[in-house]
Amino acid sequence: MANHSNSEKYDAVVIGSGPNGLAAAITIAKAGRSVLVLESKPVWGGGLRSQELTLPGFLHDVCASIHPLAVVSPFFRTLNLQKYGLEWIFPQLPLAHPLDDQPPVLLYSSLELTADGMGTDRDNYLKLFAPLVKDWENLIAELLKPLGLPRHPLLMMKFGPKAMSSAIHLANHSFKGERARAIFAGNSAHSVLPLDSWSTAGFGLMLAIMANAIGWPIVAGGSQKLADALVACLRSYGGEIQTNVEITSLNNIPSARSVLFDLVPKNIAKISGSAFPADYRHRLETHEQGPGVFKLDWALNAPIPWRDADCPSAGTVHVGGSLQEIAAAERSVWEGRPARKPFVLVTQPTLFDPGRAPSGKHIGWAYCHVPNDCTEDMTGRIENQIERFAPGFQSTIIKRHKMFPSDLQAHNANYIGGDIVGGAQGFLRLFVKPLGSLSAYSTPVPNYFICSSSMPPGAGVHGMCGHLAAKLALKKIG
Repeated sequence: MANHSNSEKYDAVVIGSGPNGLAAAITIAKAGRSVLVLESKPVWGGGLRSQELTLPGFLHDVCASIHPLAVVSPFFRTLNLQKYGLEWIFPQLPLAHPLDDQPPVLLYSSLELTADGMGTDRDNYLKLFAPLVKDWENLIAELLKPLGLPRHPLLMMKFGPKAMSSAIHLANHSFKGERARAIFAGNSAHSVLPLDSWSTAGFGLMLAIMANAIGWPIVAGGSQKLADALVACLRSYGGEIQTNVEITSLNNIPSARSVLFDLVPKNIAKISGSAFPADYRHRLETHEQGPGVFKLDWALNAPIPWRDADCPSAGTVHVGGSLQEIAAAERSVWEGRPARKPFVLVTQPTLFDPGRAPSGKHIGWAYCHVPNDCTEDMTGRIENQIERFAPGFQSTIIKRHKMFPSDLQAHNANYIGGDIVGGAQGFLRLFVKPLGSLSAYSTPVPNYFICSSSMPPGAGVHGMCGHLAAKLALKKIG
């Protein structure tokens, strides 16, 4: 471990132990520098936590459950996390998207099989996705980095103009039928933006590319195991982590040559006091939050009885119907009204990882977007949407656990108003001028850096915000 001056105990202190905070700390520790991670909760992981939320023996993922970005993360792939106990499970189907009057649209880890299910849009699907799936590794490397000169300009010329359009425009322009348009809308809704917003098509493209190229895995034993593997990796390089440490002021942290915040801007403002100039502090305090999330977990006495036999093979099921219905639901949220028929993301991990529930029992996980800090109970609306495509679902429920946006914020203070992505993440706000600056990660204080998902490349369990912020911090440390 590198030497540091007597007045500075650590080369870096990282506040927050989500995947980005842990990635930042590992990057610094791998460089031979001393680093300490401080976590306010009893357990590290941020959005990577698993708990018995309903009944003993039923292990639920509190937040993130499906991890397409983690398995392709350029940084995580360098860490050999399997050495630290991480095991990926790849469901046979990454995604199913049921429709009312026809078989579900299925997203396979195969471009050709997926295209075969698109009906009249088979050739259109191949035309759009084949060039991108073919070179997926280089494409992901381009996307999970800050905006700048591309290393693969021809590839980005194929992707960029399509990705910058709205999901509605690209779906209607590229496809003729409801099937391809619907599944593209569901993937694009992961942007947590109205589907007529420009750049939302990029989310639909990226998620389908990852599914067709490699799949959308879950973590054996729950998402907490990914956080545990990251912590074990950090410790193997000499990094330290402390839990149950509530930071209310920067005066509370040990002396360090640099500080990295795995916090959303508003929470940085709360603890920074007068450390930042007034105009920058104002930017932190007024950072726009995106919609919130209402989440349900169920202990079930049987698998979800999907009407179609293919749905149980899918790790994720998008419940929302047509493009028009999904777009209306997401637009409603941005207009401050909980959707009457919300777009619901559903997964049932015990179909692939049965040890997460007692023998013969199952767990279910679902959420929908709601206005920020919404207090509406969405239980009935979510369960009715699932019942629509899985008649008899409600009779399988032994016990349910609800998380309103306020509960999510209590679980993780970065989820302000239930916003799980770190703020409204439009393209300009995230990539071009994050926090009003042309440079990401840095702040007006030379040794303070932001490494949370409020920085590019944004939300998702990939660790790249933390890794890239730490690389910049290392340059400043010298």
